[in-house]
Amino acid sequence: MDDPPLQKIAISGPTLASIIQRFNSSNGDVDGLLFGHVTDLTPSDLPDDDGPDLSSSRSDLPTLVATITSFFCSGTVNSFYDSLGRVDLNAIRRFLDDGGPGRSLIGWFMGRRRTPLRPSMRESSVTASLSNKALNLVSHVDPLSSSPNFPPGVFIVFSTPFSDQLIHTHDHRAFQFRQSTGVFEPKSVDVVNIGPAFRGHYNAFSPSSPFPWLSCGWSHSEDKSSESLNQVTRISKEQQGLDLCAEGFESGRLSRLMGSEAANYTSELEGLYGKMLAKLEGLARLVEQSSARVLEQENRTVKLRLKVAGLE
Repeated sequence: MDDPPLQKIAISGPTLASIIQRFNSSNGDVDGLLFGHVTDLTPSDLPDDDGPDLSSSRSDLPTLVATITSFFCSGTVNSFYDSLGRVDLNAIRRFLDDGGPGRSLIGWFMGRRRTPLRPSMRESSVTASLSNKALNLVSHVDPLSSSPNFPPGVFIVFSTPFSDQLIHTHDHRAFQFRQSTGVFEPKSVDVVNIGPAFRGHYNAFSPSSPFPWLSCGWSHSEDKSSESLNQVTRISKEQQGLDLCAEGFESGRLSRLMGSEAANYTSELEGLYGKMLAKLEGLARLVEQSSARVLEQENRTVKLRLKVAGLE
């Protein structure tokens, strides 16, 4: 079977976070299937001269990257295989049908707590069986894939630290099982859209805010007189709503916080924040009191039902 080595495995940040969340929220170990595509990143431009080139021998080797686009988590273990690691093709076919068109199976994952980040004997058998038997089940070929017949040999294991920590973390490690050699090869995981290398993707981002634009202070000049009556009325209503929330700390006073007189108004702004925190504390107390009343009412209802049923 043709299974050239992968250079790396790519997965988006939200997809990786979703797998970890499913693993973290489960009651025990979990497994699942990985869907995506395999692309060839080998450059097609070759030198025109016939001279010796040290990179000519390397250009013949494909640069394959397996990209994980989605996954299926069973919420348990042995979801598509038995205790001996034999794959159930009917279960895999059902998972593929439930996922809809456009998903190509490229591997699977296992999440287990406080265990080493290496494949077990059973996981080795499952991966070998999956690469051997499940290739003919991939009827939904991803159009982005340049290697549609690539065997689903990607395997990722998730685990938690052996000792309790203040910060809850998850570790993971990716492998490629190659049928030609029968061994697992560790592969690097490229988490897309996370880290400094991907900040350039957001250069064209233009933030927008649903809040209306409010001037920091109205000057009784010709600009104000030139505005229409509808604009004046709308801005006046918006200003009233802002003043109601800020307890009279109008936007004109806020504009002074950006000048040389900012130090004189810092204490006033701190007083405003103090009043807001006092309101939040009062609301929290009201919620506690209402929750206690609801619980008391529920207890009374339960006692009344038991009394009517003659159980009390």
